[in-house]
Amino acid sequence: MEDALTEIPPPSRFFEEDLNNFTPPSIPLPSPFLVFSNPRPNEPLRPSLLILAISSPSLYVFHQLSSKILIGSLILPEIPFSGNSIEPSLGDKSCNIYTLNDADDSIILISVQCSVAAERSHIVAKLLIGDQIIPDRVLILDSVQSQNFRGKLSPDETYSFKLETASERKGLGDSTLLKGIDYFPSGSVVDGLAAALLGRCQMNNIKGTLCVSWPEFGGAVVSLVKSLLQRNVLPSLDLSINGDAGNEYSRFSWTKDHPFDSELYT
Repeated sequence: MEDALTEIPPPSRFFEEDLNNFTPPSIPLPSPFLVFSNPRPNEPLRPSLLILAISSPSLYVFHQLSSKILIGSLILPEIPFSGNSIEPSLGDKSCNIYTLNDADDSIILISVQCSVAAERSHIVAKLLIGDQIIPDRVLILDSVQSQNFRGKLSPDETYSFKLETASERKGLGDSTLLKGIDYFPSGSVVDGLAAALLGRCQMNNIKGTLCVSWPEFGGAVVSLVKSLLQRNVLPSLDLSINGDAGNEYSRFSWTKDHPFDSELYT
């Protein structure tokens, strides 16, 4: 007599696509949208520079900037508001939009403090660089993901690399945004929201630069990012960090969601 527990079951008489017919389709997520504190219908924002801070170090540097003014937010329906503070905080899961020059909105900063799923990256990029925000130039700040990097990255050393759109690379010499930074090594990959944003710039013929730094967390890489911004991008702004920066950044680093990399602890 055959043992029903150990006997290999017969193959299914249904194809996989037939089995899916019995599963109700998943409800599509609502589309993300932008909300502005002082909306201007039919009049998009046209900053000379749009900065998108995605990496932990860049978020921390701009959080310390007291002169920025909150003008709007990107709302992702899948990100709950519970746990967010009334005033913008590093611990919030939010995507706030600031102006760094209130007179004419010449520089706009977007702090992306929430995780954007890969399948939502393109629709979010289209919102941030689209009909309502039309920048002349874009700077994206993200971190190097060790699993996407071709080569060995030491956790004790800091690195920065860049990728540029064709229109940005044509402006050789002093007209390029980030000078003295090596290009991202061939064979290495950038994905997610940062890649979608740079691709959006390329499609719209916008001067765009993606700067990635390593490691993902730590005081040394914060200093590196701050130095790059002061030297090349925002020389007139005070990006100094107060005395309690180390403790606050340490707490932020451990609470921010990020993939675990076992090589950092071996």
